[in-house]
Amino acid sequence: MESWLFLLGIFIIALMGKNQSLIIATCVVLVIKIIPASSKLFQLIGKQGINWGVTIISIAILVPIATGEITFNDLLNSFKSPVGWIAVSCGVLVSLLSARGVGLLAVSPELTVAMVLGTIIGVSFFKGVAAGPIIASGIAFVIMQVLQIQSK
Repeated sequence: MESWLFLLGIFIIALMGKNQSLIIATCVVLVIKIIPASSKLFQLIGKQGINWGVTIISIAILVPIATGEITFNDLLNSFKSPVGWIAVSCGVLVSLLSARGVGLLAVSPELTVAMVLGTIIGVSFFKGVAAGPIIASGIAFVIMQVLQIQSK
């Protein structure tokens, strides 16, 4: 019962924040919850969901290349400006932070609740994107390393 109320609370927050992605995600999870033996489906989504999401985002990023909107020449030109180098550096940094974040969440699952809450707040009220928990956990990992704080 608690999980239903928690999900309904998230749904209400998503409605208040007018965040379509979170509204859809919460509805999908609520519908799956109704299905008998949904625990196996939740396990599958829990294990593979982030990978699926990254794959879908990657497909969306590759579409302009497939349509010719972005060319190899555009890629080469990106290295000719400071903005291009900043973008490449940020991409590398985010991927490294995300890798650390996934590792942190694996050893400290209790942090997941705090990361999810932060993501819901960011998505619902600050027009953020739900990729936050992994990046947030990566940033948390770096801060914990700098401050020499152990997660367990």
